[in-house]
Amino acid sequence: MTIEKKENGNEVMLLPAGRLDTTTAPQLEAEINTCIANAETQKLTLDFKGLEYLSSAGLRILLAAHKAFMKRKGGMTICHVNETIQEVFEVTGFLDILNIEE
Repeated sequence: MTIEKKENGNEVMLLPAGRLDTTTAPQLEAEINTCIANAETQKLTLDFKGLEYLSSAGLRILLAAHKAFMKRKGGMTICHVNETIQEVFEVTGFLDILNIEE
């Protein structure tokens, strides 16, 4: 998995590409934790246009990030989700928890 990072003021966009699974989840978790540690980061956008697969390890990281940004009154958005990942969000109930845009 590769992760591109774009910063614009207090907003950060991460663009993971490939597979988000048990092996690669720590890589995304480290990037997100860097954003959380930076008090100036108020909004995190995860652009999933290049993401092909999402496992339960990835879901755990997304939930933790969502909670962290809610605590600081910021926001986290996920966009450009493919059909396979959209189905994972539907089956797990994450559509009701996370802010997912098209």
